[in-house]
Amino acid sequence: MAPTIKVFSYSRCSTCRKALAWLDANNFNYEVVDITASPPSKEVLALAFERLGLRQRLFNTSGQSYRALGAAVVKSMNDEEALAALAADGRLIKRPFVALPSGDFLVGFKPVDWNQALLG
Repeated sequence: MAPTIKVFSYSRCSTCRKALAWLDANNFNYEVVDITASPPSKEVLALAFERLGLRQRLFNTSGQSYRALGAAVVKSMNDEEALAALAADGRLIKRPFVALPSGDFLVGFKPVDWNQALLG
């Protein structure tokens, strides 16, 4: 059996539902984790940040939690503070947040990126 993809998702997020439908259509095994109840750990987020390169890519800039904090506050955070904030509030994280068995990460759902990352 192929290693499982871990999808941190939010049930009311339409983008998450599209991503899960894409995984189903392409016959992938995956585990869904409610990002609001069990956000990724600070360690997992640090790995994602390392792989993705831009901290801003991890933030759900259109969400209520982000707007409540304010872009200026987020921008003024150092990396450690930003990772702590993301780990503490799953709603701050861009969804879906996907941990691949390879150690890579996908953030958000863009079919072109997913095709490239998962279908080669």
